[in-house]
Amino acid sequence: PELAKQYETYYSKELPVDLVNDEAFWNYGDKPQATRNVSGAILNYLKNKVPNLFGGSADLAPSNKTEMTDMGWFTKENYTGKNIHFGVRENGMAAVTNGIVLHGGLRSYCATFFVFTDYMKPMMRLASLMEIPTVFVMTHDSIGVGEDGPTHEPIEQLSMLRAQPNMTVFRPADAKETAAGWLVALTQPKTPITLALSRQNLEQLNGSGPIAMKGAYVLTEHEKAQGILMASGSEVGLAVHTAKLLEEEGILVNVVSMPSQELFDAQPSDYKAKVLPKHLKKRLAIEAGATQSWYKYVGLDGKVFGIDRFGASAPGERIFEEFGFTKEKIGRASCR
Repeated sequence: PELAKQYETYYSKELPVDLVNDEAFWNYGDKPQATRNVSGAILNYLKNKVPNLFGGSADLAPSNKTEMTDMGWFTKENYTGKNIHFGVRENGMAAVTNGIVLHGGLRSYCATFFVFTDYMKPMMRLASLMEIPTVFVMTHDSIGVGEDGPTHEPIEQLSMLRAQPNMTVFRPADAKETAAGWLVALTQPKTPITLALSRQNLEQLNGSGPIAMKGAYVLTEHEKAQGILMASGSEVGLAVHTAKLLEEEGILVNVVSMPSQELFDAQPSDYKAKVLPKHLKKRLAIEAGATQSWYKYVGLDGKVFGIDRFGASAPGERIFEEFGFTKEKIGRASCR
């Protein structure tokens, strides 16, 4: 009977635990943390709550933070291991993970640097086409990669995957948003997800949490707002600081965090209208990547502050400053 119950649990599309109301699942402290580190902590929290998790990384587990500690490695000598050494074979890794998900019984994920979605694209596309919930954990999501330079700094990859039908792209801005991304990943029955996670530490935000599962929400709101700053991932904190700078100049703006355009687009029209009110036409989208996917949200009167060129090699903080991602430069480009 115990094995029968375990079998039913593994093959069920429902999670065996209520994570939405699990306070520990949403609590990762107040200190700034890289979302890849938070993701690793979440994975190791989930390993006992969701025991059929099974996955690994393309030779980058320490960087991707995807090892489930004390769960062993799957080898020909040890079939009980829950971690997989895929080796440097990103497209093969994605194909294997898709196969595990297709078989059923296991919730599987794979991981590498976000820029290497270029190698994985055929199998990521097949996951979308086959309507299977493969989890792609992609870290080092922006020019914040730093010294590795333009070959390792994603620019167009967010837009590429957002253009793919039936793919959820989720780029969290802090720990609670990262937890929301993982919960979406474990509850979507027919849609794969790409979790785009930061290398650099990000501040924890006041107001984030399960609401991030809606794809976008108003993080800070003013009754007499004159415009909207919207962003994803590491740029949300920058938007919050920019809004404070503008407020000192007498300009009030709402700040919208949008970790997932796909999830936001799926919301009811009245919710979308509350997040992006039609009368607020002065809008600025901020993201350290290609600008293409943001124009439908800013409208003809809005702007997008992004990167439509390749990156450069420099420490993460220096490169963000050189590319104009400071509250002063964003403020000058914004809702005045």
